Amino acid sequence: MEQQKKILCVGLVCLDIINVVNKYPEEDTDSRLASRLTVTADVCRSVGSGEEMLQTHAQCCRCSERPAPSWAPCQLVLWPNFQKYCIDVSLLSEHPQCFLPASMVISNISTGSRTILHMNRNLPDVTAEDFSKVDLHQFKWIHWEGRNAEEQVKMIQQVEQYNSMLPQQQKITISVEIEKTRKPLYQLFPHGDVVFVSKDVARDFGFESAEAALKGLYSRVKQGAVLICAWAEKGADALGPDGVIIHSDAFPPESLVDTLGAGDTFNAAVIYTLSKGGSLQDALTFGCRVAGRKCGFHGYDSISKVFDDMQPQSLF
Repeated sequence: MEQQKKILCVGLVCLDIINVVNKYPEEDTDSRLASRLTVTADVCRSVGSGEEMLQTHAQCCRCSERPAPSWAPCQLVLWPNFQKYCIDVSLLSEHPQCFLPASMVISNISTGSRTILHMNRNLPDVTAEDFSKVDLHQFKWIHWEGRNAEEQVKMIQQVEQYNSMLPQQQKITISVEIEKTRKPLYQLFPHGDVVFVSKDVARDFGFESAEAALKGLYSRVKQGAVLICAWAEKGADALGPDGVIIHSDAFPPESLVDTLGAGDTFNAAVIYTLSKGGSLQDALTFGCRVAGRKCGFHGYDSISKVFDDMQPQSLF
């Protein structure tokens, strides 16, 4: 019996240090923290929350760069988290002279907002040469977090070449996330079977709703692709080759606690559902439900339970 195929995520692994405060601090003042969490933020960062769920339930792997494991934060925080969530880290490459990327997050209890200060001194992004060493036969889905787009296009072309030799049912599905408003990332639009575009990017193009963004940006994706745009408290929309826009409302928690990772959780839930053969409507609704529930607690330790409780019945 052939081994179950995996989901591979290509992007950045970093450390999130979350400082929870009762209200956002004023400049040049001292404030006490309500609490502090240290968590692993992974590549989609579709895993800094969502990716954890993906990796736990779909045997996900990750192709990313890492500093040498001898560095203390890697040993004390990252690797235990990887083991806890049964994450395959065999494809992470080591850079002994590099610093671990980290984000200092201010999470405001009173509003649910999160402010992120990110640092990546010198850890390089994954290159097409790195990716060429990956055994593609292991995977059914590969997701790229938009970063070094020119190299990522070359990686995707390697997958497309691999797919060209396979029957349709064995081809690897390619998804890309275009989250940041950096023009070079926009070259990724025509390279995904599934393309996630963020609210910020949509606004950068002048659109003020998910529906308007999908209609305006769909000409940029390749024929037959699905374009997805989440719009925070307004839910998410998706547009496929049939030209019909699918919508899901948002599912806010009873009390808004922490929005950090909600978008990543949404992406992960959508990818999981589609990779299991679920419908686009099921995927969109499941993504919104899980992301909404995630906003009701700090960190990601409860993601697995949320996932089990809310998984679409059509996938059983």
